[in-house]
Amino acid sequence: MNVVTLIGNLATDVDVREVGDKQVAKFLLAVNRRSKDGGADFVWVSAWERQAELCNQYLAKGHRVAIDGYIRSRTWEEEGKRRDAIEVVARSVQFLSPPSDDPGGEVVPFEAAVA
Repeated sequence: MNVVTLIGNLATDVDVREVGDKQVAKFLLAVNRRSKDGGADFVWVSAWERQAELCNQYLAKGHRVAIDGYIRSRTWEEEGKRRDAIEVVARSVQFLSPPSDDPGGEVVPFEAAVA
């Protein structure tokens, strides 16, 4: 079963790109290690379509989120060398940081991703 749940802080701002006729948002998530040595693991996360729009609109580096999704691996050749990448594809992204303090701050709606 390929199921991933992570809670962490964005280590980068959200980067949105067009892939065909769909939008994808990508960001790096820092997830604290639960050990006496501490530290963090950094995981690339991608969110698609409406979820990508919401991430781009409401998230920024440092914001805390909960991710439910699955792991996807991919392989490609670059300059004659085989490259591998593993990322988490978000089925849902829950925004855990409090809304901004500005007077026009909105309450962020939760919307499940469409797979």
